Amino acid sequence: MPKFIPYDPSQSKMVVVNYADQLQPGTFEHAIHFLIEQKLDLSIFHPSFNNDEMGRPAYDPAILLKIILFAYSKGITSSREIQWSCETNIIFKALSCDTVPHFTTIANFVSGYSDEIEMLFEQVLLVCDEQGLLGKELFALDGCKMSSNAAKEWSGTHKELEQKRDKIQRQIQHHITEHKQLDKNESRDDERRQRSEQAIETLTKAHEKIDTFLKQASPRMGQGRIKKEVKSNITDNESAKMTTSKGTIQGYNGIATVDKKHQIIVDAQAFGEGQEHHTLQPVLNSVRERFHRLDIKLDDPIVTADTGYANEANMKYLHENHINGYIPDNKFRQRDPKFAEQQTNHPQRKPITGKKKTTSNVIAASEFNFDPVNKTCVCPAGEAMWLLREGKDKHGHDYVFFEGRLTKCRTCNLKHRCMRNPDSANHRKGHGRQVSFLIKHNQRAPNYTDWMKHRVDSDKGKLIYSHRMSVVEPVFGNIGTNKRLNRFSLRGKRKVQGQWQLYCLIHNIEKLKNVGQWAT
Repeated sequence: MPKFIPYDPSQSKMVVVNYADQLQPGTFEHAIHFLIEQKLDLSIFHPSFNNDEMGRPAYDPAILLKIILFAYSKGITSSREIQWSCETNIIFKALSCDTVPHFTTIANFVSGYSDEIEMLFEQVLLVCDEQGLLGKELFALDGCKMSSNAAKEWSGTHKELEQKRDKIQRQIQHHITEHKQLDKNESRDDERRQRSEQAIETLTKAHEKIDTFLKQASPRMGQGRIKKEVKSNITDNESAKMTTSKGTIQGYNGIATVDKKHQIIVDAQAFGEGQEHHTLQPVLNSVRERFHRLDIKLDDPIVTADTGYANEANMKYLHENHINGYIPDNKFRQRDPKFAEQQTNHPQRKPITGKKKTTSNVIAASEFNFDPVNKTCVCPAGEAMWLLREGKDKHGHDYVFFEGRLTKCRTCNLKHRCMRNPDSANHRKGHGRQVSFLIKHNQRAPNYTDWMKHRVDSDKGKLIYSHRMSVVEPVFGNIGTNKRLNRFSLRGKRKVQGQWQLYCLIHNIEKLKNVGQWAT
């Protein structure tokens, strides 16, 4: 017969546990503990408490904040599961100092302190700046659409909701008639009578819910130039129907603005809008106001965003506010010869026929910073060119011609790449480098989108925009995959934004742990 080590489930043993020893340096739980105890000012939570002289002692916000941040970092958002973890998990016990807050206390803290969470986000951002983690040279902006705690079946315009309410009323009337018929015939089918009563009760609640919403809420209008009604949602009217790669959802768009140096999130906001281009201006205004409030100096940083943020209003906003932005339109790739070559070599695409254009070593006109709105031009060396003339071709297209100053071109380091005959012809004729740009007035006047197209189509613009994906996409990968955030559990824009900022706060704390000095 084999031999086994004996065991006794009824045996007793005293184990001494030091909770501070459980928070080992270099771990995320130690970073949270150190940050909250040594760096953050939690007095911002004190005005919400009114138990100085009377009332029961409350849980310290430091305890609640520690266990919530650690739980969210592990993908735990349920307040009941967080309470259970405080009872069973040694790390949670160490962070909570062996206290077990009730799940309602945890839930109220997450949903009721959105403003304080934003202040904490800014305090951590200041710590990141003190540690030199902010480059402040390039910001990448993007959004992640996630479901909200509301069903899309309860969405619709006011007219659609009225039709749904009337349909439910007809169903209620049908069940009432059926119920009366059963009573009249003295039917003994109790199960059928019970199902009819339950259906009437359920439909009546749905009818009252829709009717109350229609009486209290106004039609929700879109953000476009032409104001038209968009779908409201009875459960969470600040959320919106959004189209994603996985289908249509009822949710919010979590927008993050990320610094390039160490992928620190400098701004986090949630919007209940499917269209991303409406969010660019409020996000950039928020970034500027936050840095001004925190007294962090910004020296003309570059801002990049994908094609979802491109429209004429946003390009005008960037131009008028002198924001160094690079936001391509949806035909950006089609204009890039490199991607055209990839399409040609693709095995499932037809090759592009015709004569192959020869390329020149001379710097192309696309590398000149042309502003079609103000009709100004700056050469690759940074020198302003003067408008030589304006003219038309036989097709009625307008051209503008610019010429560089000869005294500048003669001494320019780029003249051998910029001028065809830098040492002979142009110099003898007394002309600097000349470039021309086409403006089709017969179709439309030049606009701010043309200005942005010229920026992103240049070699400099392509190089800058190529950094966007590597800056912002890993952030969403960390929050969505590692932290398992795939839906918001709260309702209302203010509460959802607080939850989104908590996750972004966790991301920044991880960066402090990994590349900062104080947490090791």
